[in-house]
Amino acid sequence: MISATIFEAKTNLSALVRKARKGEKVIITSGRKRTPVARLEAIDATPRKRLGALETAGFVLGKAFFEPLPEAELRLWNGEDEPKKAARRSKK
Repeated sequence: MISATIFEAKTNLSALVRKARKGEKVIITSGRKRTPVARLEAIDATPRKRLGALETAGFVLGKAFFEPLPEAELRLWNGEDEPKKAARRSKK
């Protein structure tokens, strides 16, 4: 829960609305005692985004994912089988 004075709410309204849209509760306070006077909340909170394919419903990693890579592919990952670039010679 976030608490903000009326002045802070006026100054940072856009940021507070973004936080409310993410589902956070924002309480607006007034006076020196910071008495709660209002609550800012989204009408429809934006659902949180899922990160990556592993969070996607129905996604399953196959058994081949966990098996070691073939030697030829490992050499490519390590840069061992890449064609060597010809050294550039400057003409003088």
